[in-house]
Amino acid sequence: MELKRALLLLALFLEFSDSHKCDIGHDRRNNSCIDTDECVMIPDVCGAHAQCFNTHGSYYCTCNEGFQSKTANFTAITGECEDINECFMNTHGCSDDKVCMNTVGSYECRCRNGYRLTRTDAGCEDINECINPDVCGRNAQCNNTFGSYTCKCDQGYSNYGNNQSECIEMSCDLFESDAESPGKLKNLLELLRSSCESLHGPDGHGLTGEQLLENVFTTTDELLLDGKIAGGEMLSQFLDAVENSMRLIGPQLREPVTRMETHNTFAEVAVARNQTPPSGHVTLSAGSAHFETSWETVVGKSYPGFAFVALVGYKDLNTSGLLHNVNSEKPDDEERSVTYQLNSEVVTAVVSNTETKHLSEPVTLVFTHVEDRAESGGVAYSCVYWNEYEGAWSNEGCVRAESNSTHTVCSCSHLSSFAVLMALYPLQDSFELVLITRVGLVLSLVCLFLCILTFKFCRSIKGTRTSIHLHLSICLFIADLVFLCGISSTQNKVGCGIVAGLLHFFFLSAFCWMLLEGVQLYRMVVLVFHTTLKHLYMCLVGYGVPLVIVIISAISFSKGYGTDRHCWLSLDGSFIWSFFAPVCIIVILNSFVFIITVWKLAEKFASLNPDLSKLRNIRGFTVTAVAQMCVLGGMWVFGCFLFQEEGTQVALYLFTILNSLQGALIFFMHCLLSKPVREEYCKLITRICSRKEKKYSEFSTNQSSNSQQPLRSNQTTGESKI
Repeated sequence: MELKRALLLLALFLEFSDSHKCDIGHDRRNNSCIDTDECVMIPDVCGAHAQCFNTHGSYYCTCNEGFQSKTANFTAITGECEDINECFMNTHGCSDDKVCMNTVGSYECRCRNGYRLTRTDAGCEDINECINPDVCGRNAQCNNTFGSYTCKCDQGYSNYGNNQSECIEMSCDLFESDAESPGKLKNLLELLRSSCESLHGPDGHGLTGEQLLENVFTTTDELLLDGKIAGGEMLSQFLDAVENSMRLIGPQLREPVTRMETHNTFAEVAVARNQTPPSGHVTLSAGSAHFETSWETVVGKSYPGFAFVALVGYKDLNTSGLLHNVNSEKPDDEERSVTYQLNSEVVTAVVSNTETKHLSEPVTLVFTHVEDRAESGGVAYSCVYWNEYEGAWSNEGCVRAESNSTHTVCSCSHLSSFAVLMALYPLQDSFELVLITRVGLVLSLVCLFLCILTFKFCRSIKGTRTSIHLHLSICLFIADLVFLCGISSTQNKVGCGIVAGLLHFFFLSAFCWMLLEGVQLYRMVVLVFHTTLKHLYMCLVGYGVPLVIVIISAISFSKGYGTDRHCWLSLDGSFIWSFFAPVCIIVILNSFVFIITVWKLAEKFASLNPDLSKLRNIRGFTVTAVAQMCVLGGMWVFGCFLFQEEGTQVALYLFTILNSLQGALIFFMHCLLSKPVREEYCKLITRICSRKEKKYSEFSTNQSSNSQQPLRSNQTTGESKI
C-alpha cells in the first residue's frame, strides 16, 4: 500500500515537473490539462475497509461503517482504517441478558454461558444442564441454577470440591495407620483421614489443598530428618502415605501448576479442569528429577471433569532396602559380592488415573546422579521402583533408555516410586597384571634374600647405612612374601584380617626404615656428622611407630582389615588413610631430604671436579635421582590407585611393576653398584671356584696314582702286580 502511494506521488511529481504545464492531480492530454482520477489509477489507494472519492486535482478516503482511521489526519497519503470495538467502547445495543462479542466491522449479541436464545429470539433463557443424566454421573444429584448447575455427591463419593465434575468413589480406609508406625506418621495419616472424611459427603468441607500439601510436607520433613524411615515395611508405609495424600490433595489445588519445596521434599503438581479431556505432553520437575508423560496417560479411560499429575522428590531418603528381581549380566559367584547404592534422589509419580499397573504408553524419568560415575566394567546403572509387596527395589517394568556419568533416562510402563540404583561389581585383575606381580615379587624375593645375606655377613660394608638396608630388606622380604601368598585369601575372614594386618605393619615398617635412611643421608651429606644412629633408637622408629599405628587402627576399626576382594585395608570410612597418611608424610620428608642431598652433592662435585662437564653432571645426577627416589618410596605415589574400584590403568601398571621390582632395585643399587660389595662377591666366587679346582685336582691326582700302581713291578720278584 505504501509503495502504491509512493508511485502515485512520483507520477504526480514528474507530471508537475514536465515543463510545469499542468498542476498536480492533472494530466496533459491533447495540449490541455485534464483531472487525474487517482481512485481508478491506483486501486485500494485508501487501504482495506475504506472508500476512495476523487476530487478536482486530488482525492479523499472515508472508512466503512464499523471502522475508524488509525491516524488523526486521515489523508490520501497516510489514511488506513481499523475495526471499532463496539463492545469495549460500549456503543453496542446488546441487552443486559446478553454478552457483546466483537466482530470485524460489527458485533454480535450472544447469550451468556448457561443460557440460550428463546425460540422467538426475544431474549435468553436458562439451560437446564441436569436434563443430561451423565453431567454429574450416577453417584450425584444435579441441581440446576441460573446459568449453571452443581453436583452434590452421594455418601461415599466426592468430586473433591469441583462442583461441576463427576463424583467418584472415595475410600478413607487408605489412611489407617499401623500400630508399629512412628508417631509422626500416625499423626499425618489421621490428618489425611479427617480431611478425606470431610469430603465424604455432599456438604463436606475442610482444609484447602494447599494447606493439606503444606501439612503433609512438614510431617515428611520431620520423618526424614529424624531418620524414622528404616526397613522395607516402614518405607512402604511412608511411600504409600505420600502417594495416597497426593491423590487426595491434587484435585483440590486451585492453580493449574503448584510447586512447593521444603527442607527435605520437592513437589510439582499440574491440574487440568475442562469439559473435554486435556491432551498433549506434560513435564514436571522435582529437585534433580524430571518426569514426562501425556495427558492421555494421566486421564486414563474415564474423565470426571478434572485430572492431575504430581511428582514428589525426597532429598534425604537414602535407604536402598533389599534387592530383588534386579537383572544382572554377571555370574552368580560375582553377583553375591556386588554392592548396591542409590545414585539418585527417590521420586514418587502420581496421576489421577487409578489404573497405572500397565500403562498404554511408558512414562519417562530423567535422574541426575548424586555421584558422577560413568558405566564401566565395575559400575552398572538400573532403573528401579519400590515394590511394596516384596519390600525391595525392583527393575521389573523399568528400562534404562540412556545413561552417562551424570544422568540416567528411565522408561517405565507403570507408576510408583522410582530411583536409579548403582551396582558396584568387583573388578577382576587382568592376567597380565597378575603375571607381572607374581614374576616381579618372586624376583624381588630372591634379590632381597641375597641383600639380607650380603648386609649381614659382608664385613667390609658394616655400618649404620648397612644396618638400615638390612632391616629394610627384611621388612620388604616378609611383606612381599605375605603379599604373594595371602593377598587373595579372602575365604577365611580371620586369616584375611591377619594377612592385612601383617601387610599394614611391614609396609609401614619398610617406610620407616626408608625415613631413617633419608635421615642418615642428611646427617652424612649436609650435617657432615660422623656419628652413627644408635641401633636401639632405629629399631624403636623402624618397628615401634608402625606397631603403634597398627594397634590404634585395629582397636578403632577392626573390620577394616580385609575386604571381599583383597586381604588389604578397607576403603570404608577412609580407613585406608591409616596407611597412606604415614606413607605420604614419609615420602614428602624424604623428597626434601633427597633434594637437599643432591644439591649439596652437586656443590661438592663442582668444587672437587671443576672441569667436569655439565652434561655428565646432569646425567649422573638424573640417574642418581631416579634410583634414590625409588628406594625412598617415590614409587608409592602410584599406590593410591591400587585396590580402588576405578583407577588409571597406566598408574596401576607403573605401581605394580615398580613395587614388585623394589627388591631387585635395592639389590642392584646397594649391592651390584657398590664396589666393596662387588669385590666381596668376586672373592666369594674366587673361593668357590678355587675349592672346586682343588677338589678336582686332588681327585685327578688320586686317580692317576691308583691307575699307575698296578703297573709297577715287584723289585724283589720282578713280576708285575697285575
